[in-house]
Amino acid sequence: MSDTFKALVLRQDAQQTLAAIEQLSLDQLPEGEVLVAVEHSSLNYKDGLAITGTGKIVRHFPHVPGIDLAGEVISSESALFKPGDRVVLTGWGVGERHWGGHAQRARVKAKWLNHLPTGFSSARAMAVGTAGLTAMLCMMALQTSGITPHDGPILVTGAAGGVGSIAVALLAAAGYEVHASSGRAALEPYLKELGAHHIIPREQLSRESRPLESEQWAGAIDTVGSQTLATLLSQMRYNGAVAACGLAGGMDLHTTVFPFILRGVRLLGIDSVYAPAPHRQQAWQQLAQQLPMALLDSLTRHIPLEACPEAANQIMAGQIQGRVVVDL
Repeated sequence: MSDTFKALVLRQDAQQTLAAIEQLSLDQLPEGEVLVAVEHSSLNYKDGLAITGTGKIVRHFPHVPGIDLAGEVISSESALFKPGDRVVLTGWGVGERHWGGHAQRARVKAKWLNHLPTGFSSARAMAVGTAGLTAMLCMMALQTSGITPHDGPILVTGAAGGVGSIAVALLAAAGYEVHASSGRAALEPYLKELGAHHIIPREQLSRESRPLESEQWAGAIDTVGSQTLATLLSQMRYNGAVAACGLAGGMDLHTTVFPFILRGVRLLGIDSVYAPAPHRQQAWQQLAQQLPMALLDSLTRHIPLEACPEAANQIMAGQIQGRVVVDL
């Protein structure tokens, strides 16, 4: 095994973030119990922020971005993993506080990893990524709450985003009548291809709402938060459930107890990072079994590591649709 490997490294010069491909050595990697040969990573909005220096995603330099990764264990100090195991990692500050997946090697903590389901490739795992894991955890939460396809329509907010788009595809494949909320009218054909039954303009949910409005949704997956979530709660049917996983619209929630007391609405908080490892493992297994793979593949673009800086700029400009997988 070579002691050197290729990585996308971010450095800061005069408050400007510079991204370049470098050769690193294993002794430069941060601490962790498990060394992974990274086969694939993904390129997400957070990676775009990090690589372009647009946001304060990265505070310590040099840094390797990439918020998730998948590959094969090279060496391990943990009883949970052994050399040759196929693994996937999402979340836990990887690519933000800890060096991430845009490198051919990663050293990480064992508790951050999950085993890849049998027959599920590292490329497809990264096409799913953190967004897909979160979407599956949301759907599992609705199903655990007893929401079935026979109960009525399901609304997905922020449906054009990573979590939202995979949630639409998963729910539609499971037989739910899915309604998708998006602020981009041009994406209606894309959302319909994913399985959305009807598209709702974002403005209908971002307006001020009464504490209770007419009952519409048996369940919902909300990736936006703030006023969108407040309006959504007011429109839930009796005994409905909302799996909320995003704060894109802000952390404030101005609502009343009426939806919860008078209609028995349940608000289910979802965070893929802090979900227990067995729960994450179950979600990965169900993704491998339930996600329409042909559809996923058609929405996935593969790029080499060298193309990440250009693709990051495209992501920040809103020019990329679907999933981007980085081939290591």
